[in-house]
Amino acid sequence: MHRINGRTIAREIEEKLKGQIHNETPCLATLKIGDDASSKIYRKVIEQACKRLGIKPIQIDLPINIEEKAAIKKIRELNDDETIHGILIHHPIPSHLNQQNIIQTINPLKDVDGLHPLNLGSLLLGNEFLTPCTPAAVIKILGYENIFLQGKEVVIINHSPIIGKPLAIMLLNRNATVTICHVHTQNLKKHTTKADILITGTGVAGLITKEYIKKGSTIIDIGISQLPDGTICGDINFSSILSKAKAATPVPGGVGPVTVASLMENCIKTYKRLKKKGKKEGKE
Repeated sequence: MHRINGRTIAREIEEKLKGQIHNETPCLATLKIGDDASSKIYRKVIEQACKRLGIKPIQIDLPINIEEKAAIKKIRELNDDETIHGILIHHPIPSHLNQQNIIQTINPLKDVDGLHPLNLGSLLLGNEFLTPCTPAAVIKILGYENIFLQGKEVVIINHSPIIGKPLAIMLLNRNATVTICHVHTQNLKKHTTKADILITGTGVAGLITKEYIKKGSTIIDIGISQLPDGTICGDINFSSILSKAKAATPVPGGVGPVTVASLMENCIKTYKRLKKKGKKEGKE
């Protein structure tokens, strides 16, 4: 079985991005509400990627008990700040806040996560200028691995608005045949064993064993779990699928690095678009 190296793919993407900004300095603001451990890790990885590419990172922390009006006010301040070219809200967003209200507040021109309704709507219509970063990473990985999607049976185990739903649209844009499964799906194996490409994001460690997959299939693992001993792992039980799958992404080192590279790409896109808009309006 081929072990897909996401770090190698991410490095190739970053090398291409370096040639796009030259001596310019895009600015990415990341806003974290609360003290979620996974958000801390993601932020550190983002900061490292920004430094490699010459993007200026600005980190903003808000208390977990912040009122929605105050959080929205802060986002609007970032919208109005012309020195900031991209805005990322870390997930999860605390449950007392309306997630949709928070996301909708972001200026869609600065929405590097591609989750604003205007950007998701554009995606539905086939415009993939700004797409959610993890779905974009999956598509990039399949492309780098020369896996042709047209007519392929693809099963996604995740129906979130951040991953599963936008990813399904991107796959449909490439003429794949897509099935979406989730926690309420009956007889999961019935669906997954038909998949030429299985994309799993349940967060259930070791869920996907050889009994769940089709022989010769490609497995993309976007699930992340932490075991009691602190080990980070994904949905795939690698030792089980070795003799049956054609290729698979590991966790860590698979989709994660390419997700960060996709975020960097989105930030450079928003920077260029805002700069172009500024020139048209006579601000530069």
